[in-house]
Amino acid sequence: MHSARERESAPPTVSTAASHRVGRPHRASHHGGHHRPSRSSRRRGRPSRRGRSCLVGTLVVAGLLGSAAFFLDGRGIGSPSAEPRPRHTVYSTPRRTTPTPTPTPRPKPTPTPTKLDVPSTGTGTFVTARASGAKVGRGTHLLRYAVQVETGLDISPAQAANEIAGILAAPRGWTRSGAASFQLVSAGEPYDLEIKIATAGTADALCWAGIRQDTQGEYNCEIPNGVVVNLKRWVEGSPTFDGPIHDYRALIINHEMGHFLGYTHETCAGPGQLAPVMMQQIKGLHGCLPNAWPYDKSGHLVTGPHVP
Repeated sequence: MHSARERESAPPTVSTAASHRVGRPHRASHHGGHHRPSRSSRRRGRPSRRGRSCLVGTLVVAGLLGSAAFFLDGRGIGSPSAEPRPRHTVYSTPRRTTPTPTPTPRPKPTPTPTKLDVPSTGTGTFVTARASGAKVGRGTHLLRYAVQVETGLDISPAQAANEIAGILAAPRGWTRSGAASFQLVSAGEPYDLEIKIATAGTADALCWAGIRQDTQGEYNCEIPNGVVVNLKRWVEGSPTFDGPIHDYRALIINHEMGHFLGYTHETCAGPGQLAPVMMQQIKGLHGCLPNAWPYDKSGHLVTGPHVP
């Protein structure tokens, strides 16, 4: 048996302790203080050291990830607002290019007229120009003429006809007298005379047959039914005539048409004066100046002594 002191100091049995823990609730302290939890209950209320370490590590990782996201999203230290910054656009600087100078267009060179072929003989047949014109001049003595070109030549019949028509209609031409008038007619129309352009061989034959004149392969002539123009003179002019080829052609036409109007050959009236259009200027000027027109610029007929 235990003594009373022993009984007071002896530990409670298991059943008694269990009943004390489970069966009865804790009573408040008689001293009015708070109930202090037991050591075991305090252990259960606080996390362990290992749990605390895991928690701290988790928070650190979360903080680092948040900071990374913060900076990647464009919001960092010194950012004035929480709004994301616009992404920086990189503009490439355009290269400076030297403008290509526009080439100055070069003027097209004027084509050199092709030199016409001047054969010495031809076919002896002719083609009549299909060209016509109005009457020129006020005179009642009308001469209708057709222009013919020997076949096979490098000359357009229509172009030659128009050039001759311009010569006969010129202000210094035969129409200025008021007595003569001319009209170009086309192929198939009636005419009073023909103006033929022929090679030297054909011209010689026609001139001899018409008026028994030897033109020596160099000259033109007037025959009963028309005028024969030597191709060489039409293309090359005359070595004694200083002027454009058109002017020499005018001399040929005006000289031969003058014969149809009744004018005969004349010669130079004096040194330095204009040569009369009825002068055979290809045979020499004898001191006169070359001249292709019956009238001068003042409207006076250019004349000289008659040649017997």
